[in-house]
Amino acid sequence: MSPLDHDEHRSLETTDDAPQDAAPVAREPARKDAPGQDSPGETHGKDVPRPPSRRLAFLVAIPLLLLVGWGAFTHWRQSSNATDTLHQAQASVPDVHLASVKRTADVSATQLPGQTVAFDSADLYARATGYIGQRLVDIGSRVHKGDLLLKIAAPDLDQQLTQAQAQLGQMQAQLEEAKTSLQQAASNSKLAGINSKRSNILSSEGWDTTENRDNLATSAEVSTKSVQSAQAGIGVAVANVRAQQATVDRLVALTGFENVVAPFDGVITQRDVDVGTLVQSDTVSGTALLHIDRNDILRTQVYVPQSQFAGIHDGLPAHVSVPELPGQVFRAVVSRSSDSLAQNSRSLLVEVDIDNREGKLQSGLFVDVSFDVKRASPQVVIPDAALIFDAAGLHVAVVGKDDKVEMRPVSIARDTGTEAELRDGLDGGEKVIVNPPTDLAAGQKVHVVPDQPAEGSGGKNAAG
Repeated sequence: MSPLDHDEHRSLETTDDAPQDAAPVAREPARKDAPGQDSPGETHGKDVPRPPSRRLAFLVAIPLLLLVGWGAFTHWRQSSNATDTLHQAQASVPDVHLASVKRTADVSATQLPGQTVAFDSADLYARATGYIGQRLVDIGSRVHKGDLLLKIAAPDLDQQLTQAQAQLGQMQAQLEEAKTSLQQAASNSKLAGINSKRSNILSSEGWDTTENRDNLATSAEVSTKSVQSAQAGIGVAVANVRAQQATVDRLVALTGFENVVAPFDGVITQRDVDVGTLVQSDTVSGTALLHIDRNDILRTQVYVPQSQFAGIHDGLPAHVSVPELPGQVFRAVVSRSSDSLAQNSRSLLVEVDIDNREGKLQSGLFVDVSFDVKRASPQVVIPDAALIFDAAGLHVAVVGKDDKVEMRPVSIARDTGTEAELRDGLDGGEKVIVNPPTDLAAGQKVHVVPDQPAEGSGGKNAAG
């Protein structure tokens, strides 16, 4: 080894043994013309870069290995917990309550809202122009058919009637005069005819002149025409009398409207005039006087939806109840219906008549009407608490003989709020779970709790 190589080797050993955190020693760049400078083509050991330290690689690898191991352990623990939970759920036997599926009766109780209206109702208007002279009733007055309610003072109308009656008398007198004229013309015609015949006989025997015979014949013809004219005058007089009689009858009818009477038995429910009020008889802007309702029989109007109209018919018994009269039920029957469903609501207007001679009800009440409608086909009934609605649809949990759960899809025909009438899905006699657990699954074994209520009071369950 040359002295130069020996010095370089010592320099490298000193550098390796020095602490790594020591500051590097600043070196002066070698001069190109310094003695012993190597040529550009030669490579010296002090210019080669040092490899990375093994201690640094080890410090980086250990945290990475720990992080990967912790992630694998966490995933294994979560999977294990999920598997244990699944096994526990499959192996658990929950306590459940059961209810029997009942078949419905042949008659279905259908309750619908309705309202009472008067059997007969009328607004009374003025048909005579004048002033209210007397008012004999007020709101709440009970009247009978033909009772005087109001008296209208109409002096102008009374004078028109008097004038028309006087003109009628004149025309009747003219008719009598025409009749007398007819009788006179008939007599003159008869006499003229006799004279004409006599003249013809005398003229043929030479005792009378031809001129006189012709004059008498002409006079007889004129008399006959006078009779015809008198008969026509009587016809005109009769027609005038009839026309005037019609005018008198019309005015008599109008004056009859001065006395406003009750059209039927009922009660006055509205009064629009008082003594001294001016009323008009115009057919368009006539004055409303009174409103009267007949309430010894009340109509109860009910709109039956399309789903329940099939069993409604005339004579069907009904029961009417009023929320403000608890404990009182009024018997009634279906009396009539519109026989056509409304296009906008698809409902049938049904009227039920109620005997209200005791006056316990009034028109305009909101009531509940119950019908006993005969079913077209039998159905089954379950409590609402047994229904399950989830992503699979509507179904119920049925428990078999081995106490295992079977999920059966169902469809509802009608829901009363506490019970559901099913259209299909069950046959009757099955045992369904009331208030089933949300995690209940098909095929799961359950433990039936004895001596518990058959029906739950809860609502529908949403499992899942």
